[in-house]
Amino acid sequence: MTVSKPLSDLQIATSAKMKPITEIAEAANIPLEAIEPYGKYKAKINTNLIQGTPSGKVVLVTATSPTPAGEGKSTVTVGLADALKQLNQNVMVALREPSLGPVMGIKGGATGGGYAQVVPMEDINLHFTGDLHAITTANNALAAFIDNHIHQGNVLQIDPRRIIWKRALDMNDRALRKVVVGLGGPGQGIPREDGFDITVASEIMAVFCLATSLENLKERLGNIVIGYTYAKEPVFVRDLGVEGALTLLLKDAFQPNLVQTLEGTPAIIHGGPFANIAHGCNSIVATQTARKLADIVITEAGFGADLGAEKFMNIKARQGEFAPSAVIVVTTIRALKMHGGVAKSQLSEENVEAVQNGLPNLAKHVDTVRAFGVEPIVSLNRFITDTEEELAVVLNWAKSINLRIARTNVWEEGGKGGLELAREVLEVLDQPNNFSPIYEISDSIEQKITAIVQKVYGGIGVQFTDEAKKQMAQIESFGWDMLPVCMAKTQYSLSDQPKLLGRPIGFTITVREIIPKLGAGFLVCLTGDIMTMPGLPKTPAALRMDVDENGEAVGLF
Repeated sequence: MTVSKPLSDLQIATSAKMKPITEIAEAANIPLEAIEPYGKYKAKINTNLIQGTPSGKVVLVTATSPTPAGEGKSTVTVGLADALKQLNQNVMVALREPSLGPVMGIKGGATGGGYAQVVPMEDINLHFTGDLHAITTANNALAAFIDNHIHQGNVLQIDPRRIIWKRALDMNDRALRKVVVGLGGPGQGIPREDGFDITVASEIMAVFCLATSLENLKERLGNIVIGYTYAKEPVFVRDLGVEGALTLLLKDAFQPNLVQTLEGTPAIIHGGPFANIAHGCNSIVATQTARKLADIVITEAGFGADLGAEKFMNIKARQGEFAPSAVIVVTTIRALKMHGGVAKSQLSEENVEAVQNGLPNLAKHVDTVRAFGVEPIVSLNRFITDTEEELAVVLNWAKSINLRIARTNVWEEGGKGGLELAREVLEVLDQPNNFSPIYEISDSIEQKITAIVQKVYGGIGVQFTDEAKKQMAQIESFGWDMLPVCMAKTQYSLSDQPKLLGRPIGFTITVREIIPKLGAGFLVCLTGDIMTMPGLPKTPAALRMDVDENGEAVGLF
């Protein structure tokens, strides 16, 4: 008997019959004059024409510490929204935009998978409506303005050795981490060391996602620190006088994007900072727009609860002045087996003992959500290699500690496979919670970082390099310490050591650098060997990509 090969995510997405975006807008109560179509199936939303007060309840989807390929967090997010729609709920999805770095690298796209996807999948995963290109352009325009100011006489007395603004590219390119610019003689500028960040780690991406209006976007852009003078005083974008030009480059991109799920649920996709090197959440404007239009908004934050969820609750929710009404922790049998000691090459083989041994990692993420005053729901995301014995280990464990859990199979069944989870969510939404960030803005920098390390990572404390101590003292002298912190840390471990899996104890986190991001409104703390410009793997996903004779994409996932 011949067994048919399952359709790929791309095949499922391209064979779907999408509704015209005008129909999606009408179903979401978006006035037609408020949308600007980008073709038939995607559109920009003019938020100035969306009336009402943001009142929809926010459901945050996070996860356990992931395997390199991820645990299907975006897939569960989309499938849950479709399930709630099947239960006649007024629901919208609010997701981040994919970065070409992971798309061409190892992790793949960020539009969900199987029968729980947002579409048009290939457009969203590639250039979409050009938002990330606009952010890249604004980032690099600022870099050009800085170098031109120095070349043209340097009225602001910017010290070329103390410029902290980097150029950006939305691609994993390790060769650009450290570069030298201005070579070639006096006509080519002032020689200095420079470097590139991936676009999703740019402060302009963070500003873009945390700004609440076009006016606020301009103000935040003006507040960006680009470097220091010879007298070691900070230099801001507003000192260069180019915040208006940067806002102009971003004004169209700043409007959220409307698309749809395979089941026709409205979805807003906007902004895309990484969660391991940035704050990992879609834009506040997108979330608040969705809250005006829907009773329930399903959103996600990158990687595990130690990264995206922590930043969602300490940074985004605080700045956006809203709270999550429910938090879902996605886990998989394969992730638990990895944290239980199984090699990545053997995760498809049954190993009940390893599942049991991996449960402490899930337990820590559950504890983290509870530390913010919200009772979590675990989504046990089903993969075809899971066995009933392995699933039973997790289900029985959750039952023994009165933890809400639901099996989800949205990859295979779409919204139908998320109905159990949707019913759990509706029960939680009817109950109050005691949400609160885990530190106060008035706490010292060290107190904020220590709170995250102890309450979120499960570590015992923090160590600062001499460079970090020097930077912390400088930040305090300028009065910039009254900001939340954004930890840049590996996603694979609760610690800052990628290979320290499971639920490690007794470890400390080393902060090697603290970078003020005054436009975004937080302090980035680099830990371990985390880098703001990743590299491509030995076998990038790009090697499987192509385009056929009809111009259709091949190999996207």
